[in-house]
Amino acid sequence: MSKSGKVAIRLLPTLTALLLFLQGALVITGGAVRLTGSGLGCPTWPECVPGSYLPVEGQAEGALHAWIEFGNRLLTFALLFAALATVVAVVRSGRRDLRFLAATQILGILGQGLLGGITVLTDLNPLAVASHFLLSIALIAAATSLHSRRHHPQVRTSSTQVRISRISLIHITLTFIAIAIGTLVTGSGPHAGDVDAPRLDFAITTITRFHSAAVWLLVIITALFYFSADLRFETKRWLRIFFILTLLQGAFGYLQYFLGVPIGLVALHLLGSVLVWIAAWRTRLSVVRKPA
Repeated sequence: MSKSGKVAIRLLPTLTALLLFLQGALVITGGAVRLTGSGLGCPTWPECVPGSYLPVEGQAEGALHAWIEFGNRLLTFALLFAALATVVAVVRSGRRDLRFLAATQILGILGQGLLGGITVLTDLNPLAVASHFLLSIALIAAATSLHSRRHHPQVRTSSTQVRISRISLIHITLTFIAIAIGTLVTGSGPHAGDVDAPRLDFAITTITRFHSAAVWLLVIITALFYFSADLRFETKRWLRIFFILTLLQGAFGYLQYFLGVPIGLVALHLLGSVLVWIAAWRTRLSVVRKPA
């Protein structure tokens, strides 16, 4: 193997970890934009303000909001550079099994830019905001898969694990459903990203109960999954991590509901959703994949 190929192999773990971190960070900074009411700090797209890609110094009282929103846009560029560097490292390392996953990161990030523009141009329509978040969830899953294979190629597990695989599929599906309903709660609540942004026409108590019911069902399925026979050690380990994170996430959810959704708790709940999803996806990978 060439010297550049060996360097690429050494860099892969760092690059995939950076990519996964930045995908999660994009969700958190997007939440900061929403929670600080900075969603329309840059009211146009792709420009920040008419005639400038940068927030204009000395612009009216919305200057701080503009810089917060602009910072989130800049992170997308950092993420794109990390994705490009990962693709180069994957190609030079000769890891053909990683090429598709690496390519999806670039395509997904470009899609995020487009969805971000739609979100701004529709004045933060809650469905556009939710779509923006759910695309991030999909990209985090792909980045998690990429990082999990950083050292060795993987193959699908044998057909003897069909029953476990089905339970795992139910588990990851319920996790996604709980997160998706959470976006509807957000779209019906007070943190819209701008005081004039439209909201979904759901009664907040009703949609919150649906979200809570989905999470409780997920907790039950997780417990049943954990005590299934023939689980690999890695699967049990990730299920334990998932269970702990889900309980913490549920506690934050109830606290923010009863305390009137304070910004700090909402931010922690958002971070929790990212960590829960990564743990759920790692659990799924531990069932359907193993080292080649």
